[in-house]
Amino acid sequence: MKVLKDERGLARLAARAADDKKARDILVLEIRELSTIADYFVLASAGSAIQVQAVADNVEKELAAEGALLLHKEGYNQAGWILLDYGAVVVHIFQEEERRFYNLEQLWGDAPVIEYGDGL
Repeated sequence: MKVLKDERGLARLAARAADDKKARDILVLEIRELSTIADYFVLASAGSAIQVQAVADNVEKELAAEGALLLHKEGYNQAGWILLDYGAVVVHIFQEEERRFYNLEQLWGDAPVIEYGDGL
């Protein structure tokens, strides 16, 4: 088990884990200058409750393998919006209708978007 070097690496790993389960519209937002809630938000969409759960399960599995500690999980049973709280990184996995309704991209529109595709 390796421990990730920083929160940015953790956020990027979460995004890649979501991508592995075919999540759509994945964004990593750096919110550290805008809020004390977290340093990074990872946003992802899925087409069904089952896929939302599969994405969340894979994010949990991949981050646990790297030594990340899940502090809190919400919404798993309903699976319209699952929140995984890793402290400095909060992962939001939505069904597409829920994501459009809550529109976190607009709410956090001033946050820089971080690329997640190439390495840690």
